[in-house]
Amino acid sequence: MSLWQIIAIVAVTLVGMEFYAWAMHKYVMHGFGWGWHRDHHEPHDNRFEKNDLYAVVGAAISIALFCIGSPYVMGDAAWEPAFWIGLGVMLYGVIYSLIHDGLVHQRYFKWVPKRGYAKRLVQSHKLHHATIGKEGGVSFGFVWAHDPAKLKAELKRQREAGIAVVRDSAGA
Repeated sequence: MSLWQIIAIVAVTLVGMEFYAWAMHKYVMHGFGWGWHRDHHEPHDNRFEKNDLYAVVGAAISIALFCIGSPYVMGDAAWEPAFWIGLGVMLYGVIYSLIHDGLVHQRYFKWVPKRGYAKRLVQSHKLHHATIGKEGGVSFGFVWAHDPAKLKAELKRQREAGIAVVRDSAGA
């Protein structure tokens, strides 16, 4: 494969992972997978959450793709693009960990952004946590930050329609 093909595969995978993560978050984590995700939405003093199992699943997918794409593991049956897709999945996991766990939830470092994209990202995700329970909600992506004013309006609409229970401090 050429360098440009490899770069394209990794870049498309990185972008695609945000859509995949959005769907997983909205339909699995806030659906039948709520049992693993619930503690992420509830106060606790634990260093780890059941929700961290989703990162383990993501790592397993990345490792499996590395193996499928590796001639050292698969021999002549290796499919090289899988290796680079696995790299894109892994890089998204690193970005997710730094942004979501590190910046937004401050699991690794303490910094509250005062302006720009980082502030908008934190606000967007805090509004995701404004609902009580798995029903309703906004901002299911992890890296794409929506306009907080629009998210607040959507939360207000959901509360008034009885779709979601919104915490009073959410400003909706």
